[in-house]
Amino acid sequence: MIDLRLLREDPDRVRASQRARGEDVALVDSLLSADERRRSSGVRFDELRAEQKSLGKLIGKASGDEKAELLKRASGLAADVKAADAERDAADAETQELLQRLSNLVHPDVPVGGEEDFVTLETHGTHRDFAAEGFEPRDHLELGQLLGAIDVERGAKVSGSRFYFLTGVGALLELALVNAAIAQATAAGFTPMLTPALVRPQSMAGTGFLGQAAQDVYHLDKDDLYLVGTSEVPLAAYHMDEILDADRLPLRYAGFSPCFRREAGSHGKDTRGIFRVHQFDKVEMFSYVLPEDSQAEHERLLEWEKQWLTSLELPFRVIDVASADLGSSAARKYDCEAWIPTQGKYRELTSTSDCTEFQSRRLSIRVREDKKVRPLATLNGTLCAVPRTIVAILENHQQADGSVHVPEVLRPYLGGREVLEPVAK
Repeated sequence: MIDLRLLREDPDRVRASQRARGEDVALVDSLLSADERRRSSGVRFDELRAEQKSLGKLIGKASGDEKAELLKRASGLAADVKAADAERDAADAETQELLQRLSNLVHPDVPVGGEEDFVTLETHGTHRDFAAEGFEPRDHLELGQLLGAIDVERGAKVSGSRFYFLTGVGALLELALVNAAIAQATAAGFTPMLTPALVRPQSMAGTGFLGQAAQDVYHLDKDDLYLVGTSEVPLAAYHMDEILDADRLPLRYAGFSPCFRREAGSHGKDTRGIFRVHQFDKVEMFSYVLPEDSQAEHERLLEWEKQWLTSLELPFRVIDVASADLGSSAARKYDCEAWIPTQGKYRELTSTSDCTEFQSRRLSIRVREDKKVRPLATLNGTLCAVPRTIVAILENHQQADGSVHVPEVLRPYLGGREVLEPVAK
């Protein structure tokens, strides 16, 4: 959530942010009104309580008719105090409910617009000319079947559409990717973490995933637990309700977890293969930093993502995501999109978001510095979303005979294999 003081002092900035996101601008005025009622009812309650205490002292000293009159006043005052208390609680509840619905403030440098209004910041690597090499590229599913690596038919039989098995070298390739990604993150100073896949509602809501993203979240009604769509959720909630000493920052974690997403808004999109699925594994970077350091940390997370994709020998570009395409927690987001030859376009492989103080306020995570306590900043960055990375590797490193070149960074985790060979039928 945002700072209410900022809302009061500069409501136009909050309105502009809501407008840029394509979200409800009227929410700002509703929140201002509720906050004013909350503060005024709180003042009235305090005044009435003070009067009630003073009256109590007078009653203790009075007698006879005077005492009877004071007791009568006290009875009426008690009813007023009770009503003021209820009004204050109602106004506070309304303020908090509206505040939870308000998205983070968009960074002023974010391009304004929708999904297609991003700005390309960098392009790395070159696209292969398969025609010049004398063959038509196969898509990742055909390659995965030739390698005995991907089985979507049995995935659908066992679990339904958008599920899959990774088999043989497919399973080994996932383990190689995860191990190589964790190795890079560890070398960069991240603490490796294996995180829970089920979290309580306060953890999911605290990271902002029960707002606009709620339709993609799996909920277990019987247990009132949520399946995470990213280890960002448990990593953000890891220090929930804690005060961290400033000299411990930055804190950097690399979480590995299964991820579950309904993909509710993707009907008919990416139905072939394993690009868009309901369950996948991912290595996620997460940082806790001082608020004034968040922009620099955001750039660092992006550099680690670029390092990773470069080590996989993939052509990719970096985009500055437009305002209406940001998640509710993100003030700014960069995506790294890999070139997918058979689709003839770039597709998102990694992303990194600066969430500023938005999540820490919701999760009550603060930092102590020079005897002062204040919210800190949180950031997240995907290092390796496994299925999409496998798609990019298979398609970009395929050979004419259906074999696939193995990037050097993965070879130590694949028994030294330089090539993945098709399996005999």
